[in-house]
Amino acid sequence: KHCMYVLECADGSLYTGYAVDVQARLAVHNAGKGAKYTRARLPVELVYQEACADKSAALRREYEIKQLTRVQKLKLIEQS
Repeated sequence: KHCMYVLECADGSLYTGYAVDVQARLAVHNAGKGAKYTRARLPVELVYQEACADKSAALRREYEIKQLTRVQKLKLIEQS
């Protein structure tokens, strides 16, 4: 199961990523062993995730979400 996800960091910023197991990846982020961006902004909280058909689709969707403005991302999160 391939997913893209959005985390809210302790400073209020949003981080978008891809994982097969989102809960395991969240634990890695909160252990300070995830992305360099999140390491400095712990703890992080999962605020959005989307299941995708395969890895390629998940990575494409991750890219699409990263291109959105903060306001657009918040609207997407709110609608979920």
